[in-house]
Parts: sequence; structure tokens; C-alpha cells
Amino acid sequence: MLADARNLMPDELKFEGDKAFFSAALDHADLVLHGRNSYEDQPNSPRRKRIVLTRKVGAIATDPLNPNATLWNPAGAPFAAACTHAGVDSGTIAVIGGPGVFGLFMDRYDVFWLSVASRVRLPGGEPCFPGVPAYSPQDILAAHGLHPGAPKTLDAAEGVTVTPWRRGA
Repeated sequence: MLADARNLMPDELKFEGDKAFFSAALDHADLVLHGRNSYEDQPNSPRRKRIVLTRKVGAIATDPLNPNATLWNPAGAPFAAACTHAGVDSGTIAVIGGPGVFGLFMDRYDVFWLSVASRVRLPGGEPCFPGVPAYSPQDILAAHGLHPGAPKTLDAAEGVTVTPWRRGA
């Protein structure tokens, strides 16, 4: 689960090591893509180019509240058109968000970094991928052709790790 039953990320899922890893990864991305409920809320956030998935536009529009953000409705335009509108035609795209966003790109990831907080339980929470909890996140990543690398410990005391899942590894 990546959020609680209210679709909010509770404090129990916030770990300094995970936040540092996440922030560093976003600082190296050329584009951040996320859903309407996701936002990283970091000092560099306003400077990052981003695409926000939404049904509030027919296809593609500039976000009136953020000139670095492109609003994109996947039902109205292809992803490549949203990237062109955002001014990004190559580089690293960081996909953050919930199951709907992750599910759209499941067959396109080069690498997916799966963070696990092994001691946290969120009954009735928001799953990270479509198909969870019937299947584990690891089973879903594997079913989409991704293979796990060596996990990295982000917080040993709290049992928090991150594992790269790579395509064709």
C-alpha cells in the first residue's frame, strides 16, 4: 500500500532515508510524471518540469498554476504529445503516483524502484499497482518483464529497503 484508506500518505510511511533517495532521484530526472493526488512537495518541486495526469482537460494544456507543468489526459492525446508540450524529447522520466499512473507505464519502465517498509501495514489502503493485494507488487513487476536487482537498505531500524526492478536484467 502506498497510502491509507483516505488516500493519503500517512506519517508511518515517511522515512528520512526513503525521502532522501526519492528526492535525489527526482533531482536527476528530466521530467516528473504524476497523478492529480501526487506531488513531491520538496524545495526543488516548483523548478521541475512535470506532466500531471488529469481528466480535467480534453487532451493537453499548460497548468495555469504552474508554468513548468503540462496537464495531460491519456484518453485525449498520446504520451509523446504530452512530452513534446512539456519540452522534453529525451532523458529520464520519473513516474510517481498511484496505481492508475503506475499501471499506464508498467510495460514501459526501464527500471522501477520499489520501496518496501516491511513493518508498516495499511489495512484498506491504496495499493501501489492495479492487481494488489491479490498479487504482490513483486509478482506484478515480474509479470511485466522486470527483474529484481540487489535491494538497498534505506532505514535498517525500520526495515525500509528499495529494490531496482529492471527490464531484461
